[in-house]
Formats: sequence, structure tokens, C-alpha cells
Amino acid sequence: MIRYRKATFADVDEIHDLIAGYASQGLMLPKTHSTLYETLREFVVAEEKKIVGVGALHLTWNELAEVRSMAVDENFSRQGIGSAIVKKLLEEGRGLGVKKFFTLTYRPEFFKSLGFSVTTKETLPHKIWKDCMDCPKFPNCDEIAMTLE
Repeated sequence: MIRYRKATFADVDEIHDLIAGYASQGLMLPKTHSTLYETLREFVVAEEKKIVGVGALHLTWNELAEVRSMAVDENFSRQGIGSAIVKKLLEEGRGLGVKKFFTLTYRPEFFKSLGFSVTTKETLPHKIWKDCMDCPKFPNCDEIAMTLE
């Protein structure tokens, strides 16, 4: 049975490994252990004896937050784990007063199924681009911007 909960320090190595697997394929940005420790409070994990899914909610601006670092162990894909994580992150964000969510993704169909719509990156505030400066794909980002209000 899958259990969903906020991440703890004990989860960092497993979160790192899960994200690194997708990052090595160019499907998401890598996260260092240091970054994971600094942003640990943003993460929700799905656990079944081990971490099988992860996602984060990053507050970026007034009433604006990013759903990021979404990864599900390939052995557990297509079981609703990613959807459940996103729903938990949206619920948490709404509880904080977030009115608009966005994501930058290579999986637009997944986010579309959760109510997100494709938008242009230019519609998002410049504040969100501070993380992009460290991206190896900057300034030629090929991720798809999506929003949910």
C-alpha cells in the first residue's frame, strides 16, 4: 500500500537517486544533496517500503507556486502515484493561499489530465527564471510551460 507524506532528512538519498535517474536521461533537472536538504520542506513522497514517487511545491511569488521535481519509479508508473502527489501539492498550496500553479515539463499530457493548460513561458513572472540560470539548457529551454488557476 502506498503511503504519502512530507519528506524527511532520512529520505534525501532516495529522493536524490530517483531524480538522478530521470536527470541522466535529460527528462528533468538534477538536484544536488545540498539543494534537496535546503528545499526538503517542499517535498512530498510516496512510499511503499522505499520511496517510489516524489514531487515538490516551490513558492515563487505572491500567490504563485511551481509544481516541480516530479518523479515516479518506473516500476510503479501508471498507478496514479504522480497524480496523487500533484493533488497533495495543490491542496497544500491552496491552504497557503496559492491562486496560480505552474510547471515546466516534458510530460504535458500528464499535467493536462490534472487540469493544467499549456501557456507561453513569457506569461510567467521573471522571478521564476532565477533557477533557470543554473540549467545546462539555458537559454534554450525546451520544457513546456503549463498553468493551473
